[in-house]
Order: sequence, then C-alpha cells, then structure tokens
Amino acid sequence: MAKASDLKTGNIVRVNNELLTVDEFIHRTPGKGGAFYVGKFRNIKTNKIVEVRMNTDEQVEICRVETSDYQYLYEEGDYLVVMDNTTFEQFNVPKTLFGSSLRFIKEGMNLLISFESEEPIMAQAPANVELEIVYTEPAVKGDTSTNALKAATVETGIEIKVPLFVNQGDKVRVDTRTGDYIERVK
Repeated sequence: MAKASDLKTGNIVRVNNELLTVDEFIHRTPGKGGAFYVGKFRNIKTNKIVEVRMNTDEQVEICRVETSDYQYLYEEGDYLVVMDNTTFEQFNVPKTLFGSSLRFIKEGMNLLISFESEEPIMAQAPANVELEIVYTEPAVKGDTSTNALKAATVETGIEIKVPLFVNQGDKVRVDTRTGDYIERVK
C-alpha cells in the first residue's frame, strides 16, 4: 500500500476492487483546512472517467502491471491465444480488450498486452498493419475525380475504402484505430 502523495499520472491503482489508471492528479492547498489531492481516473474495463478526492495520507493500492510484446497464434472462441516471445508461454486474452482493432489482427502479428497478476487487463494492436487486397473492382478509365475511392476486401475479410489505383494482390497499410487506408506498400 502507498499513500496518495505517491501517485503519479500513468499509475494503475485498485479502488473498490476496480482497476483505474491515473489520468490527472493535482495537489490542492485551500486557504482553510488541510491539503488534499483531486484526481481523474479512467476505469480500465469500462473506459469511464471517475473523479476522486483523497487526503494526502490516504492509503492506495498501486498495482504492478507488466506490459510486453506477444505473438498472436490463433483464435479460440471468445479469446485470442498469444505467446510470450521470450518464455514461449501461451495465454488466452479476451477479444473484447482489443476493441475495433480486432478486425485487422492476423496470425503471427505482435500485440502489446498488459497483465496484472496473471490477468490480461489491456491489449493493443499495432497502430497500422500491412494487409493484402484479396478483392476489388478494377478502376474504370475516366473515373478519376479528386480523391475517388472504391471498396476493397483485405485478407482478414474486412472491407475498406482505397484509391482507384489499388488493385487486387496489392499490399496496403491500414490504420487499425480508424480502418482508413494509409498507403500502398511495395
């Protein structure tokens, strides 16, 4: 256990059996009364912001979180099976931790996963990935208005919008947070 005065932005704490990450933590010294801390915490599971006021000597549990790269092996029900790149140990990580970026994850890809006492609490796909276009309509000559886009299906089965010059078999870089086309890869 630590005191509230030991907290820093980015720490992960357990409050009322919930894991919270410290987004903002400010020391206040009013003209009347004792000093205190005001903090904005983000709930890791629900992503909601909670505001908390703490005395300077209040006890807080700072959690030890280990974050590392893991290789995605395969899908098993509601979980992704990943392997630690150093110990070769395998873990089941809930798909829900990846959010919308889950649709761009393919086997063999490295993922960033955070564990708190053997339980995965946060997971993150790379910011952008290279995927092959498996189907797209050929561009029609003369159909070249400014920033014209067409639908294309990538190897994970997701449909994205790409420029007209992208053809079937090309590799493209896609932003996993938004699903937007970034560039064609040679």
